[in-house]
Amino acid sequence: MTPTLRSLGIAGLVILSVTACAQQPPPAAARPGPGPAAMMPPPPPPPLAPPPQSADAGVSTTAITGRIQRWLLNPNGDVDGLLLADGTQVAFPPHLSTAVLQIAKPGDSVKVSGWRASGAPVMRASSLTATAGGRSVVDQPPAPGMAPPPPRDPSSLASMTASGKVSRVLYTDRGDANGVLLDSGDIVRFPPQAASGMTPPVQVGSTLSARGWGTRNALGSAFEATAMGSSPDSLRDLFAGPGRVPGGPAPMPMGAMPPPPGQTPPPTGATPPAPPASS
Repeated sequence: MTPTLRSLGIAGLVILSVTACAQQPPPAAARPGPGPAAMMPPPPPPPLAPPPQSADAGVSTTAITGRIQRWLLNPNGDVDGLLLADGTQVAFPPHLSTAVLQIAKPGDSVKVSGWRASGAPVMRASSLTATAGGRSVVDQPPAPGMAPPPPRDPSSLASMTASGKVSRVLYTDRGDANGVLLDSGDIVRFPPQAASGMTPPVQVGSTLSARGWGTRNALGSAFEATAMGSSPDSLRDLFAGPGRVPGGPAPMPMGAMPPPPGQTPPPTGATPPAPPASS
């Protein structure tokens, strides 16, 4: 082979080598980063769904002004509604509890904007404004990337009982009964279907006894009923926890540990024992 051919051969090998290398994907460190579209932050979550507007739903937006008679609490001790002096029940999500308590108190006049289902004796608030100070709380979707609040520790709930006459029946924003306010001031919450099976029916003036798990604080007391009846001797279990024996003690709240063998559940009004620390 002449020098010229040898040079051409070597050059051909170099060209082939360069071509083959060009066809291989670049190493990870040398690869280009994502394009502008891939680097853009995710879109914000959609706004809160508006109330249904279909004819079947019978939902209408409204605004009312009234004086706060009292707060309504959920079993965790958060304010998730209020009663106005004219008897209107107003509901709002419990994450607004702290903000609402900062702008108003019982006896204050407020303007409530929101929506109401046809025939439901409760209004779902989208905003609440204190008439005197003009400060408002608006129910808005969480900011993008905001972490949800941590779940409530079940051991913070206390075993509770209550008996008395029903002063008010409480409702979901669709009009289903899901709780009562007793003349003792206690709020008893229950699944909507539980009220339909009560004899006599749950209504203003009827007598109700219940036991369950909830919270008592400076704002009042509220608990989720695990058993209800017309008297303490006629309590009927609404639901049972794991291993529940009919007629036995009330079940622990969801997520709580049962008492160790040989120990009895906490007495009425006591906080359930915390699970033992792991070694």
